[in-house]
Amino acid sequence: MKKNLTTICMSLIILLLGTTLSFAGNGKLGTSKAVNSGSGSGMAALPYDYPSAAEISALTYMVEEEKVARDVYTVLYESTAIPAFANIAAAEQKHMDAIIALLNKYELVNPVAELAAGNFNNGDLQALYNQLVAAGQVNDEEALLVGATIEDVDIFDLLHELTVVDNEDISAVFTNLLEGSKNHLRAFNALLLLNGYSAYQASEYLTQAEIDAILDAAPSNGSKKGSANNNTRLPQQSNMIDANGDGICDLLQ
Repeated sequence: MKKNLTTICMSLIILLLGTTLSFAGNGKLGTSKAVNSGSGSGMAALPYDYPSAAEISALTYMVEEEKVARDVYTVLYESTAIPAFANIAAAEQKHMDAIIALLNKYELVNPVAELAAGNFNNGDLQALYNQLVAAGQVNDEEALLVGATIEDVDIFDLLHELTVVDNEDISAVFTNLLEGSKNHLRAFNALLLLNGYSAYQASEYLTQAEIDAILDAAPSNGSKKGSANNNTRLPQQSNMIDANGDGICDLLQ
């Protein structure tokens, strides 16, 4: 067990922070061209193409769905004290900021601007939030399964939205959110296995084949390190951060 814990330590950090790194550093959204996820100043470098009704609907829905993820993870961190929930909640805030930058660029209404944590305009998302929070507070395993399920939903919806948007800036942001959600799914699955639980399985969103392909892929952070093992889907990495030598990644304590 100690060997498994230490070999995945650094890769988990990469997975958990991968999305944050994609939105930070040089002010660009991953490898996309000059897309700034904060103030939106970099967004001006891409063509101004006022979004269609379908694209406005996609932006409005996805920013609220990312809020579901952020708010659920915040609650689950408070109930479980698992650091991954705090780390990924921060990444979800950056996902929201990236979409809000697009809403601001086109002077569209930000539907989450006045919403308190745990509150949603969309009735389906409100019901989803309530269901996931209740399920995740049962125990740590259920909490991690909820995290994986949220990323499953996000990936499923982003794949759909990418078929209905054609604006270069919206496509760039959604593509980067998609890669971030894949990283998060891999991270939650790794934590499930690390703690002796079963791997995440398909439910009603992505197919098992799609989930398998994501879990077997390397993290989408520009690094070739941390490729997944086909048998365990635990990221394999020789580097680690285990300052006290107890075999448990410091990030997970």
